[in-house]
Amino acid sequence: MTNVTKLPVQPAPEIPETQRPPHSVPTDDLVEAGKRLRDAIPRSSLATWKPGRDRADPLEILQRADEGRVPELLPIRYGRMLQSPFTFYRGSAGVMAADLASLPTTGVRVQACGDCHLLNFGGFATPERNIVFDINDFDETLPAPWEWDVKRLVASFVLAARANGLSDSTGRDAAVASARSYRERLREIAAMSPLEAWYATITADDFLDLLKDADIRKRVKRRIEKAQDQTSSEFDYPKLAEMVGGQVRIKDQPPLIFHMDFHREESFRTYLDKALADYRESLPEDRRALLDRYRLVDIAIKVVGIGSVGRYCSIGLFMSSSNQPLFLQFKQAVPSVLEPYAGKSVYPHAGQRVVMGQRLMQSSSDIFLGWVNGFEAQHVYVRQLRDAKIKPLVETFDADMLTLYGEACGWALARAHGRASHPWLVSGYLGTSDTFDEAMGDFAVAYADQAEKDHAALKAAVKAGKIQVHIEEER
Repeated sequence: MTNVTKLPVQPAPEIPETQRPPHSVPTDDLVEAGKRLRDAIPRSSLATWKPGRDRADPLEILQRADEGRVPELLPIRYGRMLQSPFTFYRGSAGVMAADLASLPTTGVRVQACGDCHLLNFGGFATPERNIVFDINDFDETLPAPWEWDVKRLVASFVLAARANGLSDSTGRDAAVASARSYRERLREIAAMSPLEAWYATITADDFLDLLKDADIRKRVKRRIEKAQDQTSSEFDYPKLAEMVGGQVRIKDQPPLIFHMDFHREESFRTYLDKALADYRESLPEDRRALLDRYRLVDIAIKVVGIGSVGRYCSIGLFMSSSNQPLFLQFKQAVPSVLEPYAGKSVYPHAGQRVVMGQRLMQSSSDIFLGWVNGFEAQHVYVRQLRDAKIKPLVETFDADMLTLYGEACGWALARAHGRASHPWLVSGYLGTSDTFDEAMGDFAVAYADQAEKDHAALKAAVKAGKIQVHIEEER
């Protein structure tokens, strides 16, 4: 296996000192500095995607990222990526990171999501049990150029449209709508006070207001109400747990949920006690008091997602003294796929990188969000398995719904970038015309074509026996 070429971020225009520190500079000056960036990087130039002759082999990038994963689970990972160009795209954030780094950039950094496709958005419950719409996956979060998130998001709409049998023009319309929403909402965020921007949320009612069709609005409202009716652990408990010998345990459902042999060893239980104590220290004092009301009764491996398959991920079943369940997810964190191109994280612990990025970007984060050193010194972050999550049913979206969802995602991304970073430079650069929006529509189609070619390369490698896959039965 040859090493993946680490492409440097292309030279960016010099960012005025007014960006550092922004609190000492009038915001109007920052907006003007953003406008001047257009001379070096015209907004229309962001539309361009053309692979260079020295483009790294996408399959080599993927296989390089397999290092440290559980080998037995890799066929599941590639089986999921094989399903369609869209599922390939979801599992290939590292490939796109290398591609984005080969393009000219504005040089303005924000706290980026790093894997900003449309299925990494959705509804979930705040600690106050309100449903909000937001980004919900931060495995790759890192300070990086703002446009990298936008480009990954818009291209996902074209691929989702194709997966649904919709036209490229429909996918491009949704991409443009998402970019327009990002631009306009970021302008709103830039006009807010820092406190207003920090507290800004997209509520369930805000999302419902985007839906013009009464029947769709009614169906979405029912899903929201159902999610609010019970805690996620109570919802998951009957599906994931069973009684064995008078003891509650997690139900084995191989190959996706299973116990490892060492889970029953005394030495592992000793390790767990220490790991939980260390995790507890990463929580605020009030959350520690809440965690102390539960005891761990079982832990098992759970295979999740696409890009995460093969990384250590387990679920722990905790029970209160009156036998109410709580499921926590312990998920391995590794360096962000952006780090070879945007620089290393300031956090030496990858789990802390994820947690800190999530707390910065989300309007309200999981109350059990923390980090710990996992088994064999792996970096791990912890959160609830689900917290009244409402997953978007993208496979059911028609043209109108895809466009409306694009608006919601663009809004959420603008809120996250504006909350965690300083929006005036970017807002000044974007301006009030549709130049940027249209450029993102063109980029989305061009990069979706690239993802289809990369997916075809995976299919060819599977057919040639170079990559093994496991095709799961539909559930």
